[in-house]
Amino acid sequence: MNTTEQMHQQDLKRLKQLRYMDDTFMTVCLADNFEAVELILRIILEQKDITVRSVRTQELMKNLQGRSAILDVHAVDSTGREFDVELQRSDAGAGAKRARHNSSLMDAHILKPGADTEDIPDSYVIFITENDVMNGDQAVYPVDRYVKIGRKKVLFGDGSHILYVNGKYRGDDEIGKLIHDLSCTDPDDMNYEALADRARYYKKNEKGVAAMCKIMEDMRNEAAREAAREAAIEAAQKSAREIAERMLRDGEMPLEKIARYVPTISLEELKKLEEEIMELV
Repeated sequence: MNTTEQMHQQDLKRLKQLRYMDDTFMTVCLADNFEAVELILRIILEQKDITVRSVRTQELMKNLQGRSAILDVHAVDSTGREFDVELQRSDAGAGAKRARHNSSLMDAHILKPGADTEDIPDSYVIFITENDVMNGDQAVYPVDRYVKIGRKKVLFGDGSHILYVNGKYRGDDEIGKLIHDLSCTDPDDMNYEALADRARYYKKNEKGVAAMCKIMEDMRNEAAREAAREAAIEAAQKSAREIAERMLRDGEMPLEKIARYVPTISLEELKKLEEEIMELV
């Protein structure tokens, strides 16, 4: 068995273990799957009249576990109220400051130039985390702003919402069944057909398996190219430093001229390097 075939067999094994909770698999399965995205939002937001208008992948994943899956969703409810949702699968990127950053970026993106700020749609940033990052044994943790009025707290009502979904929750309710499905490797064991159908296609259908294996191969090749680029940059920087160091030791050129010959090293860096050499003399 050659190396290519070995890698393909490894991809097939990895594919069997992939879940919606794995970044790239979530992105691939939900990118154009309005029915599944509607199901997820209706359950998490507890609003059954949500209709998804668009789903957009925010960034291409470079490896199966290294990036966070981010989907931008535009939806509307039965009253015509529009809202935007950012659905993110992440633990490491789910900190409070990160949530605030994502929410502010989202508002800046959805407000069109010249538009009245009162017309800005409600926004939701939803983190689906592998673990219970809040340690409260809840299925969902809503984060909202409140105004302190005396001893009372009144909802600010600015339309900005952040929610954390606990991937460890396993209740026998709708959200518990949903989280089970997001963590499940076998589509035949899932509760919701909207999720199972797409997972089954990429795991068991010949064309779907081939497409998913191609995605994994492309990500692996891109990772290899990125590693090669980083190695080349590191080698070039090391070589430039060695050249600059020899020129400084020779002492025949002013720093400004050395900087012209070795443009990847700044004049300030050359001064520091010169000081280090002088200390060793």
